[in-house]
Amino acid sequence: MSRLKNDTFLRALLRQPTEYTPVWLMRQAGRYLPEYCETRKRAGSFLQLCKSPAMACEVTLQPLARYDLDAAILFSDILTVPDAMGLGLYFAEGEGPRFERPLREEWEIRNLFAPDPHVELQYVMDAVAEIRRALDGSVPLIGFSGSPWTLACYMVEGGSSDDYRKVKSMAYSRPDLMHHILAVTADAVVSYLNAQIEAGAQAVMVFDSWGGVLSEAAYKTFSLPYLERVVAGLIRERDGERVPNIVFTKGGGLWLESIADIGCDGVGLDWTMDIGRARRLVGDKVALQGNLDPNVLFAPPDVVAAETRKVIDSFGAHPGHVFNLGHGISQFTSPDNVSVMVDTAHEHSRIVRARG
Repeated sequence: MSRLKNDTFLRALLRQPTEYTPVWLMRQAGRYLPEYCETRKRAGSFLQLCKSPAMACEVTLQPLARYDLDAAILFSDILTVPDAMGLGLYFAEGEGPRFERPLREEWEIRNLFAPDPHVELQYVMDAVAEIRRALDGSVPLIGFSGSPWTLACYMVEGGSSDDYRKVKSMAYSRPDLMHHILAVTADAVVSYLNAQIEAGAQAVMVFDSWGGVLSEAAYKTFSLPYLERVVAGLIRERDGERVPNIVFTKGGGLWLESIADIGCDGVGLDWTMDIGRARRLVGDKVALQGNLDPNVLFAPPDVVAAETRKVIDSFGAHPGHVFNLGHGISQFTSPDNVSVMVDTAHEHSRIVRARG
């Protein structure tokens, strides 16, 4: 593997000084890019796109050809893990992801198993290896997984949910079953992320997309301990290089200090939390990633630039910031506005650092 030409993202995650703030985007390879839509059309379906290492590599690289991004992120889906557990993932038109066999009966839950990432999920590892070769050391590659709680939400609900009634009912009425699902899923996430690292991922991220739907007590019972378990099980060094990790709980600003205490290298923030205030709360314990509201990208270019500068100014001239959106980019976003945001973040952060 080639040595990295641009390691700014990794250095920022390790809270080392950088010349500017590195930028990447959650869901940066997606439907807002016409070239992605063309590749997805050729693939035939989203799942076929995920399961083709060559096509996954192709779409992973597309945003890097357009924008001066500081990291690539593996193109895949968080639901590949429960699919590999035998729940039968499919995508219904207009409904999003669904499972044919959601976890409802006790026997189904007791039979749950952590899949072997080199068997049921080998196509993901093949994609990681192919992307690393194609990147040729230009920027780091990020691997990822859903968090145990977020995956459990999909596994019990059977798909997306407005009220999380089924999974929360299980958590409160049968916490033993809920903890069993979470424990098995945590083991699956650890082995999945470690296999990605062994295949070539140079950083990994855990998406706790639905952690914020929990009460504080429930979050600290059903999500946070399993995030800590995942982080504790991760490979931290590969080929003599540190492999940093990021934990992102959407809606998790209330528990920022608790998340920063679980041993992760970076904490992702959604747009509801001021990043300067977050930095003051956690000090130099962790790097922070974020956190422009994705809907800012629907504004005129001068507003996009101004709001991007606000995030950079709020964090200040300190090490440990990775610029990102506060959640995934919308499919309706103008690609031109993404250029404005990326270029502004790079240019303005250089100015802020020069001021000191």
